[in-house]
Amino acid sequence: MTTMIPGERPTGAMAFRARGITKVYGEGSAAVHALRGIDLEIPEGEFVVLLGPSGSGKSTLLNIMGGLDRATAGTLHFRDRDLTASSERELTVYRRRHIGFVFQFYNLIPSLTARENVSLVTELVDNVMTPEEALTLVGLADRMRHFPAELSGGEQQRVAVARAVAKRPDVLLCDEPTGALDSVTGIRVLEALASVNRQLGTTTLVITHNASIAVMAHRVVRFADGRIASVEVNKDRRPASEVHW
Repeated sequence: MTTMIPGERPTGAMAFRARGITKVYGEGSAAVHALRGIDLEIPEGEFVVLLGPSGSGKSTLLNIMGGLDRATAGTLHFRDRDLTASSERELTVYRRRHIGFVFQFYNLIPSLTARENVSLVTELVDNVMTPEEALTLVGLADRMRHFPAELSGGEQQRVAVARAVAKRPDVLLCDEPTGALDSVTGIRVLEALASVNRQLGTTTLVITHNASIAVMAHRVVRFADGRIASVEVNKDRRPASEVHW
């Protein structure tokens, strides 16, 4: 059993169920097998860390889960929705309503303040947080009128997190969100992600090369050569402040 942190809301329901997911790029002798039969279940509300070397399939699976890419074979369900059978229009609606993305590079608009960068997302969907609420959640209440050039790398990434969560997504998908950061700013970003997971109950998946981040996770999924090598459930989770760089 995983040790639950106060404020978490475990449901027992599955956010994702993957069965036999494969992904092949190209054909014939030039074919690249990015995923080789992935079976995985991700419970609602968990903080999940995905580990493995470059090219092991982590980002490919995350992109399929986010509706940015399609599997070559197999099935992937988000709750009761079969993503592998969804049309492009249905995937667009799925991304807009259910998924928030955070990438290694912040992709903020330089001419807009932190608040204005976040507000761009809140105009697209209903039942949103205000930009002020989202920025406060990630510890930037006092920086919302600053432009990206006036913010540190860690602050810019936390703006990106606020932008992703302002629409109250059910799932937050993070691909190397601390990859370009030093230890101090990286930990602040991890604290922001943990706060989102804890306070909003957002199912959160984080790809990282930093194996020490695994101590924060409910579940650690290790990839190797397009396959899942292991899935471990943490009995004693640790806060971001105890992550070593």
